[in-house]
Amino acid sequence: MFWRKKRVFVSFDVNNDGALRDFAISQSRIPGSRFRVVDPSVKQAEPFKTWERETLRAIRSSKLVIVMVGPDAHRAPQVLKEVRMARELGVPTIQITKHRGSKHKPVPGAGRPYRWSSENLKKLKLRK
Repeated sequence: MFWRKKRVFVSFDVNNDGALRDFAISQSRIPGSRFRVVDPSVKQAEPFKTWERETLRAIRSSKLVIVMVGPDAHRAPQVLKEVRMARELGVPTIQITKHRGSKHKPVPGAGRPYRWSSENLKKLKLRK
């Protein structure tokens, strides 16, 4: 069966969770993955107005926003702003915790939390 990979935007705490973002990108490259990560370069240090414009564009073009939940993601200003943008644009959001038994706090308003697994990623409902 052939399907086209859906575009997803990965939100993460840029100061602490770059490895989680990299993990999501790696997972998207595995044969059979249903998604590909949109514009990870948005996370580079850019002036705020440029970052906001590019982030809005990337989220708008995505079928889903995946929030990578690390220890401080629930209070990271950039993550909270990206979740608000997604909600305003009507793009669904989910939260992913990488480790089983992770005690990290969920990000407010960022959708249902899932444990990171290949099976859970295959079940993601991506908007058309």
